[in-house]
Amino acid sequence: MALLQSSASSFISQFPAVSPGNSVRLSPLCGNRYGGLSVRAEAAAGIVLVDKSEADKVNRLKTSYFEKIVPLLKEEFNYTNILQVPKVSKIVVNCGIGDAAQNSKGLDAAINDMALITGQRPVKTKAKNPIATFKIRENQTLGIAVTLRGNMMYAFLDRLINLGLPRTRDFQGVSPNSFDGHGNYSVGLKEQSVFPELSYDALGKPRGMDVCIATTAQTDKEAYKLLALMGMPFREGAGPTAVVKRKKLKSHHFNTKTKQKSRK
Repeated sequence: MALLQSSASSFISQFPAVSPGNSVRLSPLCGNRYGGLSVRAEAAAGIVLVDKSEADKVNRLKTSYFEKIVPLLKEEFNYTNILQVPKVSKIVVNCGIGDAAQNSKGLDAAINDMALITGQRPVKTKAKNPIATFKIRENQTLGIAVTLRGNMMYAFLDRLINLGLPRTRDFQGVSPNSFDGHGNYSVGLKEQSVFPELSYDALGKPRGMDVCIATTAQTDKEAYKLLALMGMPFREGAGPTAVVKRKKLKSHHFNTKTKQKSRK
């Protein structure tokens, strides 16, 4: 008890703003599993010594979207209804496995790695039609895929933006030209080892993965602004550009005789 009282006096001396009447009380608890004596610090009269940090929030990206991003998008694009504000509807993560038919252990390892990364067990994607050129049979397993929605979607997107992409080798930002024209964005990763959930020592064959982010935005500009406010590290000095389809030239365009006839 003398040790606890001395610890309490030294702890109180570190906080001069706390008055002696509202001192910090250290109460001994039962021993923990390591055999030591655990101590609980309590502040009397409801005084909070440490404010609530961002790490205590369950989904910080989801909270930031509703509190900060929605008002900014509504003001910039002049939305009259809050339901017009674009949002992320789902995220599809897929990984191709070419040797799944010959290597069943590799398929199981890829499923376990994908489950660790996304927090949800993936499903197997199978071939619909046989292709003899590539030695593909009908209903043959070619890869795995996961569809994320709700809280799992925001948690994976947070880890992708803040952990996965910055740990990519020679990373200079993602391309802003990967929109499909309807507000959906796709990004590819060459290695899954950028996620801290996977142990580097236990990692087998390096595999890549594709991440497709589906949004409710009507245009690529709105989707670009949404993902940029969420923290997507787009490449500097670039933006979404419209895809211009060029006219396909036919054989008579390259024939010099037809050109001379047209000139006459």
